[in-house]
Amino acid sequence: VDLRGGSSFACFPRKDKEKDMFRTAVSRSTSPGIRGLLRRTGNLRKFSMEQKKEQDDKPLLTIFDTTLRDGEQSPGATMNIKEKLTLARQLSKLGVDVCEAGFPIASDGDFEAVKLVAQEIGPLTENRAHGRPMRICGLSRAIEKDIYRCYEAVRHAPLHRIHTFLATSDIHLKNKLRISRDECIRQSVDAVAYARSLVEDVEFSAEDAGRSDPAFMAELFGEVIKAGVSTINVPDTVGFVTPREYGDLIKYLKENTPGGDTITWSTHCHNDLGLAVANTLEGVIGGARQVEVTINGIGERAGNASLEEIVMALYTRPQVFPVQCSVDSTQITRTSRMVTSVTGMNVQPNKAIVGANAFAHEAGIHQDGVLKHAATYEIMSPASVGLKSTLVLGKHSGKHAFKQRLEELGFDELSDDLIKAAF
Repeated sequence: VDLRGGSSFACFPRKDKEKDMFRTAVSRSTSPGIRGLLRRTGNLRKFSMEQKKEQDDKPLLTIFDTTLRDGEQSPGATMNIKEKLTLARQLSKLGVDVCEAGFPIASDGDFEAVKLVAQEIGPLTENRAHGRPMRICGLSRAIEKDIYRCYEAVRHAPLHRIHTFLATSDIHLKNKLRISRDECIRQSVDAVAYARSLVEDVEFSAEDAGRSDPAFMAELFGEVIKAGVSTINVPDTVGFVTPREYGDLIKYLKENTPGGDTITWSTHCHNDLGLAVANTLEGVIGGARQVEVTINGIGERAGNASLEEIVMALYTRPQVFPVQCSVDSTQITRTSRMVTSVTGMNVQPNKAIVGANAFAHEAGIHQDGVLKHAATYEIMSPASVGLKSTLVLGKHSGKHAFKQRLEELGFDELSDDLIKAAF
């Protein structure tokens, strides 16, 4: 059975006759190892059912996509309103839980884009696993006029959210905002309280949390929880921390923030050191139940954590992570290519999951293995992300791949000697 992420193979005796044959095979086997294997195989149905129940019992991880906001901040990646609507529609089909559609106060164009996404895409339920529409979110600074402008844009969606933020690191407080820690807490609480007076779902982000004092953040977060926040985001805004540090930070904040067990903790990791995906996954293990990601990992500077890599890590290694998600992974390649087309930002060939070489094989040993059994060199099915394997004929290719390609071209009756000579 090919289960998106990996391949599990088992033989389950179904009828009485098959069960008798199974018992006979066990009793006649002269190898203790084979007898043990057959007995274990007979129990795989029960094990598989228990494993499926365990997976179904896991909490859902909220997939928060910010391609239309943070992704658009990539140099040269500006999108017009029509392009945003097209991508938002595809994100809904992909199964994204929350779509951050833009920064409404930034410009009239951005406001209109977020408003139209809320109106036209917000109600859609096509191809959504749980029948719920995608929640439409807008970003705002911790300023009342920004928050109200955001509300005016997102309120048209059946499910909507205001996401407000303020920096918490000393380097930002001193050099950019020029306010004290006490003033930071006051502004944060006021912003959340005002947003909560407008909508039920409010998210607060501590900008540059990766370089902030954890004890100070725990104090601040406790106060915004009292003000009515639903989700607290802990951004590694400049891609500074390492995976162990980030996972420990999420765990610390969840355990030491008053009321920390009543809200959803979120990750938002940048890729300046190439650690965005690893940090995000460690955050999930540490207790985060929302991840903020972008398609193809686009975003400010070196980009954000990549949606496709996070999702396929969950599907491929479900035993490692305490969560599940409802993204339709077969829509990943289509979505990736749409983002490339709209932004003009090409994906590197060796990019995980969606790169041109992600499921391509040129080495003869690898090609021979894949042709005999795909799982020899593919840890996930290409079809699970909307692709198929590619055997590249080059100087490293073997005769097996050469023969396979000839058969694909219609030359399926050639003798072995002729194939060998042509090779």
